[in-house]
Amino acid sequence: MSEYPTVALVGPGAIGTTVAAALHEAGRTPTICGRTAHQRLELRFDGGRIVVPGPVLSDPAEIKHPFDLVFVAVKATQTEAAAPWLSALCDAKTVVCVLQNGVEQKTQFAPYLSGGPVLPSVVWFPAQREPDASVWLRAEARLTLPDTPATGVVLEALRGTRCTVDVAADFTSVAWRKLLQNAAAGLMVLTGRRSGMFARADITALSMAYLRECLAVARAEGATLGDDVAQEIVDKFHRSPPDLGTSILADRQAGRPLEWDCRNGVVQRCGRSRGIPTPISDLIVPLLAAASDGPG
Repeated sequence: MSEYPTVALVGPGAIGTTVAAALHEAGRTPTICGRTAHQRLELRFDGGRIVVPGPVLSDPAEIKHPFDLVFVAVKATQTEAAAPWLSALCDAKTVVCVLQNGVEQKTQFAPYLSGGPVLPSVVWFPAQREPDASVWLRAEARLTLPDTPATGVVLEALRGTRCTVDVAADFTSVAWRKLLQNAAAGLMVLTGRRSGMFARADITALSMAYLRECLAVARAEGATLGDDVAQEIVDKFHRSPPDLGTSILADRQAGRPLEWDCRNGVVQRCGRSRGIPTPISDLIVPLLAAASDGPG
C-alpha cells in the first residue's frame, strides 16, 4: 500500500496541469479528469519540462472507486459542469481541495458533495496555456491552505514535490488579499492589455482607488489587512513582466465566459450587504459581466 493518499484531479488547465506535473514528477501520478481525452499533459518551466502521460479521462462512468483527495482546478464558471465528476470521485471521506479563484469555494461546492470536507486554497503561481497546448509555469508553484485537519491530506500528497504548500492560521486574510490582486487584474479585460498597462500613471491611480474600495470590503468580511496592501499589489504589477497576462484576460481573448463574479462581483455583493459604498465596483462589474455574458 502506498504511504500517500490516492489523488484525482479535475480540470487539466494551466493550474491543474502544474499540480498534476508536480505529482507525476514525484512518482505519484494522479487520475486526471476533464472534458477532452488528451493523450498527455506538458508543463514547461525555466530549465526543463515535465510530460504527464494520459489519457485524460473524459467520462465519469470510467471512475470505479472514490479517492482520498480530489483537486478541482476548473474555473468558477465550470463548477456546475464538474458536478458529475465530483459524484464519481468522492465519498463522505474525500477531501476536495479547490484550486479556484475567489473566497466562496465552500459555499459553491457544498451542493455537489456528500458531506466531505471542502478545502479552499490560494494559488500563488502564474501558469499559462501556450498555443501548442503546453503550460508555461512562470514562477515557483505555491499554494496556501487553511489550518484544518483536512489540510494534512494535501500536505502529504504534495510532500517533497515542486508545488510547495503554506498553512495559514488566518486564511481569511490571505484569501482576501489574493482576491484584491485578482480584482485589480480584471482591469486588463477592460483594456485588452497585459501587465505593462499598469506603468501608466492613470491606471495606477485607478487601481489604487479600486483596491482601497476592495480593502474596505475585505476588512468588513473579517480580513486583517493593512493600509499598505493596495500599494504592495500595485507595486507587484509594476514589477511584473509587461507581457504577463491573467486567466480572465485569456478567457476574454478566447471568447470564453469570465470569472467576473468570483473575482470582482463578490466585492460589490459583500459591500452592499455590509452597507459599504462601492462606486468603482458599480462601474467595473457591469462592464465585466457584459463582456462575459452579453448580450450583443
